[in-house]
Amino acid sequence: MPWNDNANPGPWGSPPPSGGKGEPERPERGGPPPRGPGRGPGGTPPDLNDLLRRVEAFLGGLTGGAGGGGGGQVQLRRLAPLAGGGLAALYVLAGVIVVGPREEAVVTTFGAWTRSYSPGIGYHLPLVERSEKLDVTTLRTLSVGGDTGDGDTLMLTGDENIVDLTFSVTWRVSNPGRYLFNISDPEATLSAVAESAMREVIGRSELDAIISRSRGQIQIEVAALMQRILDSYGAGIIIDGVQISDANPPKEVVDAFRDVNNASQNAESLANQARGTAAQVRNQAIGYRAQVVREAAGEAARFNQVYAQYKLAPGVTRDRLYIETMERVLTKTNKVIIDSKGASAPIILPPDVFRPRVTTPAASAVTTPALPQRVSGDGQ
Repeated sequence: MPWNDNANPGPWGSPPPSGGKGEPERPERGGPPPRGPGRGPGGTPPDLNDLLRRVEAFLGGLTGGAGGGGGGQVQLRRLAPLAGGGLAALYVLAGVIVVGPREEAVVTTFGAWTRSYSPGIGYHLPLVERSEKLDVTTLRTLSVGGDTGDGDTLMLTGDENIVDLTFSVTWRVSNPGRYLFNISDPEATLSAVAESAMREVIGRSELDAIISRSRGQIQIEVAALMQRILDSYGAGIIIDGVQISDANPPKEVVDAFRDVNNASQNAESLANQARGTAAQVRNQAIGYRAQVVREAAGEAARFNQVYAQYKLAPGVTRDRLYIETMERVLTKTNKVIIDSKGASAPIILPPDVFRPRVTTPAASAVTTPALPQRVSGDGQ
């Protein structure tokens, strides 16, 4: 080697003038010989053969060959392939990647994403490549607003009102490589996208719809908008759903809003009652009309039957009609029969005689009292 070759100038000085091996260098101007790296106390370079013999003797002592240098060299040569094979096996085994059923592995080569592994066995080169495993099936939840969430919860609605809204986003990782390398802070990005999408949807919705009847539609629109934004970023995230947990007016106007809401509910209740009463009256009118039509149809049919019999026997039919009519009329009146034969003075009757009869509670409320009939003794 150059530093051990005395024929040519070495890096730490010229060869000794005498050319003898191991002879200390003589400086021209006197003083101690210069020392450089690897030189002994006298400035002489170390003997490599001597160093090799010492190393072989040391290794031979470790392997049981202390009796001689040759035996140590033989043992060392035998163990060297085994040691090299063991190191190679350890190197190979260190690169094996076991990916679980709920995971995906991302492999980077000198920091750059090169490939991914699905559940199973994968491999990467140790010291050159690195691997990182991520859970891609577990659903994660991000809360926006409220006591535990992030972001401002006051949002402007489409009808120029303000709503205090808190919600949560359920999501999972779909592509670990994009999730790790396309966005620097995935959760912060997801929170900003969620708040931006919610503000956009709330900005074109009315306050009443947000608070009461249209929450489901708003949640669907926000989830779809978030997914489009994240796909444009290449975030490797799938939005499973959005859930609005609370939506109220600002605290300063909650009482007034509740009064308005109660008044609206009372108006709706009264309107429902009015509609129910109107429907009931209409149904009664329809039923009464049908009853009157049926009775009229029955009377007309009966009259036609009587008229047909009247044409066959007019006299008999006339007497029958008279008798039935008198029976129907006189049944509801009090009758007083006075024999006029032998009566010489007026007969005074008590007033209760002419009061109408009340047979049942369902009887007619208005009854015209009938005049007393005077029937002569001879039936006239």
